[in-house]
Formats: sequence, C-alpha cells, structure tokens
Amino acid sequence: MPGDVAGVILNGISDDDAARSRLKADLPRLMRRAAMMNRAIFWAVVASIAVTILVVVAFLTAFFQLQHERGVAIFFMISLGAFTISLVDFAREVRIALSECDHHG
Repeated sequence: MPGDVAGVILNGISDDDAARSRLKADLPRLMRRAAMMNRAIFWAVVASIAVTILVVVAFLTAFFQLQHERGVAIFFMISLGAFTISLVDFAREVRIALSECDHHG
C-alpha cells in the first residue's frame, strides 16, 4: 500500500519540476536494485536452509551409522550454489549503488 502511494506521488511530478523530476527518473533504477536485493536475500535463505538440512542429515546418518557421503555432498553443492547466486546478485546491486555518484554527480 505505501508503495502505491509513493508511485502516485512520483507519477504526479511534472517534468518541468527539475528538483523533483530526478526522483521520478531514478525510480526504475531503484526498483531494479530492490529486485536484486530481494533475489540475493532469497538465495541466501535457500543456502541457509540447505546448510541446515546438510547438518541434520549428517548427524542423523552418523547416528544411525548409515552411508551419508552422497547426501551430504548434494546438500553441500546446493548450498554453495545458492550462496554463490546470492553473492552475485548482491555484488551487482552494490555495483549499481556505488555508481550512484556517477549517476547523479
């Protein structure tokens, strides 16, 4: 709901208002940054869940004296893959954020 109100306010800014039109023009970049941060957080959570499952599987299989190398390896690869995707999205967002000075300077 608050995002809708902000969208109405920003869309109501006339192109003649130089001080505020910059805010309107910057909205797509800010939305792209927010989407990247959301993806980075999502993949970090996926990686965390995979690590949690990895630890549970490792302890349960050790407790019951079962072979667990393949299961642990699979969850380890899943968690590292998700963590890598998260870091890539985060790095892309940071790059955009750092270029903000060039964008407005």
